Amino acid sequence: MSDIFVSYKAEDRRRVKPLVEALEAAGYSVWWDEQIGGGAQWRQAIESELGTAKSVIVVWSKRSVGADGTFVQDEAARAQQRRVYVPVTIDKVSLPLGFGETQALPLTAWRGDHSDPRFQAVLSSVRRLAGESGAPSPPDRSSAIDRRTALIGGGAAVAAAAGVGGWALLRSSPASGSIAVLPFANLSKDPAQRYFSDGIAEELRSALARLAGLEVVGRTSSEAVRNDDAQAAARKLGVGNILTGSVRQSPSTIRVSAQLIDGRDGIERWSQSYDRPPGDEIEIQTDIAESVAQALSITLGARARDAITVGDTNDAEAQSLMFKAVEASKRGDDAALLQAIGLGEAAIRRDPRYAEAYANTAMFVNWFASTFAKDVAELDRNRLKAARLAERALQLAPNLPSGHRAIADINRVQLWVRPAIKGYRKAIELAPGEGEVMGDFAILLASMGGRDEPLRLVDRAIALDPLNPQVYIARLMVLISMDRFDEAIAFGKSIERDKPYLFIFPELLAYALVIKGRYDEARAYAEKTPASDYNRLVVEGAILGRTGRAAEAGPVIAQLTERYGDAASFQFGQLYAQLGDKDRAFAALYRAFEIRDSGLLRTKTDPFIDPLRDEPRYTALLLKLDFPSV
Repeated sequence: MSDIFVSYKAEDRRRVKPLVEALEAAGYSVWWDEQIGGGAQWRQAIESELGTAKSVIVVWSKRSVGADGTFVQDEAARAQQRRVYVPVTIDKVSLPLGFGETQALPLTAWRGDHSDPRFQAVLSSVRRLAGESGAPSPPDRSSAIDRRTALIGGGAAVAAAAGVGGWALLRSSPASGSIAVLPFANLSKDPAQRYFSDGIAEELRSALARLAGLEVVGRTSSEAVRNDDAQAAARKLGVGNILTGSVRQSPSTIRVSAQLIDGRDGIERWSQSYDRPPGDEIEIQTDIAESVAQALSITLGARARDAITVGDTNDAEAQSLMFKAVEASKRGDDAALLQAIGLGEAAIRRDPRYAEAYANTAMFVNWFASTFAKDVAELDRNRLKAARLAERALQLAPNLPSGHRAIADINRVQLWVRPAIKGYRKAIELAPGEGEVMGDFAILLASMGGRDEPLRLVDRAIALDPLNPQVYIARLMVLISMDRFDEAIAFGKSIERDKPYLFIFPELLAYALVIKGRYDEARAYAEKTPASDYNRLVVEGAILGRTGRAAEAGPVIAQLTERYGDAASFQFGQLYAQLGDKDRAFAALYRAFEIRDSGLLRTKTDPFIDPLRDEPRYTALLLKLDFPSV
């Protein structure tokens, strides 16, 4: 006799399996018809288990409520008679007549998270029927907003999190060669193990993004739809395929299940479950990536197979440390980044030839240096450390996309534009599916005076990562750098109106409005950011300068000085230029050059610097910067 009998329509087996696995992980024996063969024994087994199970979970779906769902409906009637009926829904459906008196528990879009209150409600019903008491409360779930990490960030250290509402598809129709890898469900009993299931999904996403001919949606957008079912996620992301799965760990076994689903009709194109001893997860990841590529008719020659595994490790513990590092970096504060750096260094000690660990740790160090260094000495020390880590990554794996990206990021923030451009181009060549890299590169090219290429890149980035606010920030910055202010304002306001969950950049919209002389609007948008935000302070000071009130800018200057000091040298240059004080503006800009302030990347195209361009000191500064023409 089993504790639980699960009744469902056979075509829903893939969708029901996470429920079965979660119930088993909670300590219950579960009977479902995947376990038996056909013929008379099949019917006898159903009769026996249905008549003795302590509870019967009936899974109502579009299929099971229809004319072909008679077996499910018969089993539900039997469960009602025995008073062990637990109805759940995996689609939004009306239950057949006679089954609506008991409130069905909704599991629509649930993907296997044990701590989800909806699953906990199912467990409570099962425990009640089993006569159990003192059921444990579900573990707390972190409510912290994910922050943009150095691993996925690149340019600005802007915090980003997007709730997902309705979404108008960017593509007219999903491409068959497009895919999103959703975070894998953590079916382990410990919710803290989520970093591991998320890490496996990110490894698969990175591997697939390296394959020519395959469009892979970015991490931020994929994580934004983690609780959607495959078809809903495909609609929001505009892709033809969804890769989803689950991970369950125990001391003796790791089980990874993966499914490739056609996003248009929800039909499974490929699936596989792996039960292996701990340490085999790296081999599992490679097998999944190769199987998905083959299912999508992508030719896997020797070069493509090498691309899937480039920079990886064979040491499962080293990879797990790297997963933890990435998870820590999501918080985005100085303590989190130091923790990420420490974990990355531990992964490197574990496997000194783990190229991906060097590249990722380089990006963590570079982000920490650019954002949290206390003085110029600490900034220089960490920049040097980041460069050495990135160089080592490329020594070990010359074709590692993240290694080239790390080099590009490090060179960019130190104003070495030519090698930065070379690094970004190589990273995109090796991983053509990395939308955020394209967005960062587009900003850099536009700041150097580029025209057509930056817009092509940033629009491609939006198509690859449509729920990531950073790519919309990139497009707005590109338009401003190109002096297309009316377009920038219209674009920013369209995002605010149509996709407010992506509108996290009011200060940039304020900036464009100042240039157009729309000061009241600009002030209103600036006030949507914290009072101490340096962009807001510059915008407020510029409005004072442009309206003949430069003498009132003292408090703005004082706040900028107190809060940021030398770190805002470029912003002081902007502010003083707008206030009409050219001597102080140039003093700030030359100080910015001394400390390699990355804000100077905007010197050629920033409209707030326009009052300085007819000065010989401006020409001399450009010669020092030695920026290329693009």
